[in-house]
Amino acid sequence: MLTKFDDIEKPEADTSDLDGWIVVEGNPSMKTQVLHTNKEKNMISGIWEATPGTYHATYSAYEFVHIIKGVIKITPDDGTSARIVRAGDTFVVESNFKGTWEIQESVLKHFDFML
Repeated sequence: MLTKFDDIEKPEADTSDLDGWIVVEGNPSMKTQVLHTNKEKNMISGIWEATPGTYHATYSAYEFVHIIKGVIKITPDDGTSARIVRAGDTFVVESNFKGTWEIQESVLKHFDFML
């Protein structure tokens, strides 16, 4: 089966902060819109938006990310170097990641998240 996102009815966006995400600087806000859940119910795909500010994030699952717009400075707690990601970048976040996401410019990203 093939599902094209243009062909589905878009659900209402969730404006609450994600589990494991805590504001540590500024007053950022986020919106998450899950566009698809696979038939096995172990993966979701969608769109995430956030305004400037900093979150401390704790991941419990793997995530594939494509940044559509904006700039984020991601700093792992494990002491490895901070990385800047921006529009056009694609990356993965492993399930054991802990660190800060500093939203430097409002962000729109596509994500695939393993549950």
